[in-house]
Amino acid sequence: MSCILNIDTSTNVCSVAVSQDGSSIFEKQDTLDPKHREKLGTFVDEALAFIDNNELPLDAVAVSSGPGSYTGLRVGVSMAKGICYGRGVKLLAVPTLELLAVPVLLHHEEVEDNALLVPMIDARRMEVYSAVYNRALKEVRGIQADVVDEDTYKEYLDRGPVYFFGNGAEKCMEIINHPNAHLIKGVDALAKNMFPLAEKRIAEEKFEDVAYFVPFYLKDFVAKQAKPLL
Repeated sequence: MSCILNIDTSTNVCSVAVSQDGSSIFEKQDTLDPKHREKLGTFVDEALAFIDNNELPLDAVAVSSGPGSYTGLRVGVSMAKGICYGRGVKLLAVPTLELLAVPVLLHHEEVEDNALLVPMIDARRMEVYSAVYNRALKEVRGIQADVVDEDTYKEYLDRGPVYFFGNGAEKCMEIINHPNAHLIKGVDALAKNMFPLAEKRIAEEKFEDVAYFVPFYLKDFVAKQAKPLL
């Protein structure tokens, strides 16, 4: 097992965790006032101090790679790259939608063996970033930006139970309205849940190029026109 610094800023939650030997041993998160640029540096400093004070050999930095908030992803990846350069460690990229599925697989025994999982990240109006996975986290349908209506996931719902979760799920349930559709509330993308996916990438030697890695934004950033001062 490895000592990994885990960083997630892909949604409205800012979180950092240190994992070792297959468990999270340090965590900091802010769900109430997530100013990523301000909070992340402080959280990372505390995490690195914890690592150094406990004389742990840092092996890698794992960062949520998207999709998600354009600004949040840039902040998180920039921080992760800086640590990798400064400490000479490996960079790991963890897909945000897979990260959302981890607590569902670990802590929700009600999810049937044949169920499909649909993590959702809120985009805007009735749009979400989502994918469809089985319980082994194998893609049944790849990541897309979905404008959700009653037929968006019908082919999967007609097969059996489908569990929707993430910060984009609740707004969609009334529209989806299918007897096989189930909502799991309170599932956030958190750094403390990243270690199973990060450890798997280390085992598979799936490291990123620190110089050239960029997040998976899914959609291009569109800058809003500034409001007039007067």
